[in-house]
Amino acid sequence: MTTTTSHEDVTYSDKPARRLTTETKSAFKTTELIVYILAVVGVLVASAVTDTSGDNQAFGARSAWLYVTLLTIGYMISRGLAKAQ
Repeated sequence: MTTTTSHEDVTYSDKPARRLTTETKSAFKTTELIVYILAVVGVLVASAVTDTSGDNQAFGARSAWLYVTLLTIGYMISRGLAKAQ
């Protein structure tokens, strides 16, 4: 049952207001995505150009993909938190 009260030109209702838009942007419109892509590219480029001498201290593919995976997990968590609010 809905009750509506009119006071001059304003109408009040006990129903909650309907939201016409979402509060969060699409993923491709956020700066989070741009920063994520730049960070992934930076990690992969650093991995490709690092000195690969025989001292086993090079930043190789294994480390690079580990960091890309961690960046991806962080990005997914940040998007999930943004949508949860």
